[in-house]
Amino acid sequence: MTAFKFGLVHAPVTPFANGRIDFAAYAKVLDFHLAGGAEGLALPMHVGESVSLTVTEREALLEFAVKHVKGRIPIVAHVSEAGTAIAASLAGHAAKTGAAAIIATVPYYWTPPQHMLVEHFSTIGEAGQIPLFVLNSPAEMNEVEIASKSVVELLHRLPNMAGLIDLSLDWQYMIEVITVARAERYDFQLISGTEYMISAAAVGATGMLSPLSSIAPKLIGKLYALCMAEKFTAARPAQEQAAILFRALRDAGVAGFKTGLRALGRDCGAPRPPLTGLDDADAKSLLAEISSAGVMSSELRGWA
Repeated sequence: MTAFKFGLVHAPVTPFANGRIDFAAYAKVLDFHLAGGAEGLALPMHVGESVSLTVTEREALLEFAVKHVKGRIPIVAHVSEAGTAIAASLAGHAAKTGAAAIIATVPYYWTPPQHMLVEHFSTIGEAGQIPLFVLNSPAEMNEVEIASKSVVELLHRLPNMAGLIDLSLDWQYMIEVITVARAERYDFQLISGTEYMISAAAVGATGMLSPLSSIAPKLIGKLYALCMAEKFTAARPAQEQAAILFRALRDAGVAGFKTGLRALGRDCGAPRPPLTGLDDADAKSLLAEISSAGVMSSELRGWA
């Protein structure tokens, strides 16, 4: 059940035109990531504006991606929702559509206790019956963290509990989780939810969920390969360049990603409201900061 290996998974943006999903552009997005070395695609993640999509749109986006990719790489469905039943329904749809795995975070807005988080994730995992990756992102989710004891309980309850994707950058937490989880199940996967891969790989992470691969797939691919080979000293220049991009785009959010993509000749439209695009001054400042990473001249322009 958990034989799926996460690897280097890209998180694409969702292109819009006149307020609707632009599926013609989305085909180009998917092909770009296929050509850019993605070992899997996770969609729609927060960088893909999942919280601004209806359930029907999320299902349509997944169906389109599975059909377009045609099994060349795995598709991982992001099924997070405020309501457990809604997330479970998305998980069931993902399995029927042909997704290789599902990702779920804690329920949006709510701050449930740990025993209710276990119930939430158990319901989602049972509905999907495909590998489940729990996403831990306390900074985004009202400081709600998935306790290591809850991870262990999920491993007891769910044969398809495959791993944890961590965005906390809390190395002590990551070490604790991987230690107790692998004592329960040797094939438990710790995945870095950011491109700070040297530290994550050093504590045992074997995969990366990468939004930055929309902007700099060559850089992120190089960083990931060096870290998987445990060549951490050689990876330091790539890590430092990735950190510049990470900080710039973290602060600018989805609007920053879409500004960067437009500058690279891969226009994906504006963010969907309530998000807005960057004004000219902020866009100019962001692009200057991205350029300071020193790698953009080697990254692809356009779609081809």
